Formats: sequence, structure tokens, C-alpha cells
Amino acid sequence: MTGYATAVSELVPGAAGEGAAVTVEARAVNGRFLDLVLKLPDEFRGLEPALRERFTAAFRRGKIEVRVNAARETDHALPAPGPEQLNRLAHLQASVQGWLPQARGLSVNEVLHWCRGSAAAARLDEPALQAADRCIAGLREARAREGERLVQMLLSRVSRLRELAAQAEPLVPQVVQRQQARFLERFNEALASANAAGAVPEQALHERALGEAAAYALRIDVAEELSRLGSHLAEVERLLKAGGEIGKRLDFLMQELQREANTLGSKSAVLELSTISVEMKVAIEQMREQVQNIE
Repeated sequence: MTGYATAVSELVPGAAGEGAAVTVEARAVNGRFLDLVLKLPDEFRGLEPALRERFTAAFRRGKIEVRVNAARETDHALPAPGPEQLNRLAHLQASVQGWLPQARGLSVNEVLHWCRGSAAAARLDEPALQAADRCIAGLREARAREGERLVQMLLSRVSRLRELAAQAEPLVPQVVQRQQARFLERFNEALASANAAGAVPEQALHERALGEAAAYALRIDVAEELSRLGSHLAEVERLLKAGGEIGKRLDFLMQELQREANTLGSKSAVLELSTISVEMKVAIEQMREQVQNIE
């Protein structure tokens, strides 16, 4: 399922007086398996195992891209140089000018720059993990909303398949009756020819016609397929309403539904049943494409 979420940590003060915050951003698109891509700056490379563990524990499917960035207030906060830093810079300046008398002294801007560079950066590992947890929660909520819409779509397809099954069920007896009428017509024609030729007894022709009619009725009987189709649809509906990690089970049920629709099409003896079978396959394929995205 698709989704997007972002989370920002609280401002963390650094030793130089500047603050820093961590932003964690996650984007998810549909995918049958979990494909996690982490895009981290060098300072957060050590967090990759912890981040991967958190996301793989929370999600089972989808291509998820995670970005982590740190934003520092370098433009709005000036460092507060300490006595040790200033004393060291003074000794370094005196040493350089002792060797190079023509070297100019440090400006205030240069002093602040060196103090900022030598100050210890704020530790952002823990704030980054906290932001990641909030980002995961937000992504789960976004995917849950997408899942609710997906469930409604799948339930509508279930209803459509039940309508098609209801249309197919009364067609089978009609086809059998129609074919029996054809067999009876052929029987009468064959009987007339046999009486004229006197070669085949009437009883034998009658038994042959009844046998062909019975065999044909068995070949086109789809009552068992329609019954299994109804059972599979009931299970799909139950899983969708129950929720949870149901993606793998729905995958299997889609295969079973496709098998029953194929059998129905292979047994169809009239255009109406063939059309129903095709429409069933279209609806099942639409469901199968979406089911692959469900957790």
C-alpha cells in the first residue's frame, strides 16, 4: 500500500550553542514483498541496523524509502567560545607570528568559525531513532487509511462475483434442457431412418440418446465449481473484515478463485456462460493485483 509520513525530532542543543534537529521521511509504494531502501548521511550510518530492524518489524510488504537528515541552526546561532579555545587560538597565533612576523592576526569572524568547527557536535542518534518511531507510526496510519479504501474495493468485487455466480447458476439447467431437446430431435430423426432401413432397434437408439444426454449433463455441470466459488468468496470477505496480516492467505484464495473461473469457462456450452466466465476472470484479476499490496 502507498503512504507517506515525516517526523522531526526536538531541537538538540550542541556544545557550541547551536541547535540541531533530525528529520525522518518515509515513502511507501505498492509491492508484493518488502523492499526497504535507507538513504542516510554519513553521520547516521551507524544507525542503519537499528532503523532497518524497526521498519522490518513494522511492515511486511511494499517498497519503502527512508531518508534521514539533520538540520542545524548554523545561520541563526553563534558559538560561545570558551576560555580554553580562545587561549589555544592566542598561543597558535603567537606561534605563527613568531615565525612569520608579517602574518595578520585573526578576525572575530575567523575566531568564531574556528570555535564552531572545534566544538563537539550534538549527539543525534537517540533523537533520530525517536523521530523514526514517530515516522513509522505515521506511515502505518497512512497505509491503514489506504487499506480501508482497498478493502471497500475488494468487497465490491466480491459482490460482483456473487452476482455473476447467481447469473450462471440458472443457466445450467436451461442448457441441459436445450441439449436434451436436441438429442430428442436427433433421436426421432435416427428412429425414422432406422425404421426405414430396419437396421437398428428402436430401444437401442433410445438408450444411446439417453446415455449421450446424461454424459453431456455431467460434462457441463458447474454446480460444484459455483459452490466452491461461493465458499472462497465467503472466506475472502471474512478475512477482509477481520483484518490483520492476511495478504498471503488472500493470495492463495485468488488462485483458487481463478481456478474455478477457468473451469467454469472450459465447461461453458453457451455464450452466456462464456461471457460470465470472462467477466469473473476480469474481476478476479483486479482483486489479485490489489491483494498483492495487502500486508
